[in-house]
Amino acid sequence: MAAAASPLLRSSGLLGRSGAQLGRPMSSGAHGEEGSARMWKALTYFVALPGVAMSMLNVFLKSQHGEHERPEFVAYPHLRIRSKPFPWGDGNHTLFHNSHVNPLPTGYEDE
Repeated sequence: MAAAASPLLRSSGLLGRSGAQLGRPMSSGAHGEEGSARMWKALTYFVALPGVAMSMLNVFLKSQHGEHERPEFVAYPHLRIRSKPFPWGDGNHTLFHNSHVNPLPTGYEDE
């Protein structure tokens, strides 16, 4: 039985490889990958870190503009529907409620 199975296994494309190829067919360090670590190090220093620095600068410059005025409240019937109260607080405020940004069904709290 082993003699009959041997030619069948050798004729298969995946199983007909030599022992060295069969061990690690998808190894990334197999041939010519000596510069891979150097490439990733260069990408980190010259692409990723400047990208993070530009994002930080963008956030800083946008925060210097001051506060934005909030839009006028319009009571649309399909928004802020409360079929039952929330299980926390007074039941009308959302879990992460911000009184300056999030209106209640009747409007902003400080108006």
